[in-house]
Amino acid sequence: MVQLIIWFSVYTGIFLLGMFMMKAGLYALSGHRLKQWLLRFTNTPLQGFLTGTIITALLQSSTAVMVITVGLVSTGYFTFRQSIGIILGSNIGSTITTEIMTLDLGDNVIPMLFIGAILVFFGHYRPAYSIGMIFVGLASLFFAMNGFSQLAKPLSTYPIVDEWLQKTNHSPFIGIMIGMILTAIIHSSAATIGISMGFLNEHILTLPAGIAILLGANIGTCVTGLLASIGSTYEAKLTAYTHLWFNVIGVMIFYFLIDPLAFAAVKLSSAPDVQLAHVSVLFNVICSLAALPFTRWIEAAILFFHGRRP
Repeated sequence: MVQLIIWFSVYTGIFLLGMFMMKAGLYALSGHRLKQWLLRFTNTPLQGFLTGTIITALLQSSTAVMVITVGLVSTGYFTFRQSIGIILGSNIGSTITTEIMTLDLGDNVIPMLFIGAILVFFGHYRPAYSIGMIFVGLASLFFAMNGFSQLAKPLSTYPIVDEWLQKTNHSPFIGIMIGMILTAIIHSSAATIGISMGFLNEHILTLPAGIAILLGANIGTCVTGLLASIGSTYEAKLTAYTHLWFNVIGVMIFYFLIDPLAFAAVKLSSAPDVQLAHVSVLFNVICSLAALPFTRWIEAAILFFHGRRP
């Protein structure tokens, strides 16, 4: 059991390292432009929405975009109202990561890792180094995903793990709590979803249970933004609160739609991990598009619940 837990921790670390390297590579390629785009194309909620979607898709991290957004609001570069569109867009952009995780590269992972390592260690130009980081990061992600799948069955044979899996399969609420707590601890909703995909592919978790964990991960990912807002300005805190409330309310609504989501996902794909990735897209796109026309009302509600400027 101890050995399996160690390997599970190793694969989780490799996954997080891969996410970090891929994000670092992408940011090195266009990081200075990203802030310029955020500052330039956020005048209206729709502009903020589109900009948040694109930048999150480029960075492969809604958490990174939220931290940047909270920082820019804190320094007064743009207002709390402008940040709402970015929040809605970032939730959609983050679904690109889950779709990438379902790709089956097979034996191509090793050449990707080898080429990436050469570019990282011997690349004399920043673009080459950045592309190498992206390749190594992607290879690490796929390696970790394969590891999660290999560990799923051995872990499920232990009574305590099997008990939690059975509880998750029978109680969406427990699944949501597991997704929320795990994501809050490791600061990566993608890693939580990746672990769930490993159990799904081995048919140890049911799709509704995986969806429940995914919903919880959407709440847990707000923790980093909340931490980034500590000691920041009033409007920066409102930005973090909005991200949290938006995801909490979305999860509360979709809690009652888990079975219909699972039914729709099964129609879209036969692969369990792809089904979960598609559910992530459906959930975030529906929530964000439904909220986009009501940004003024969202702003008013946040100000009402959290008080106006002291």
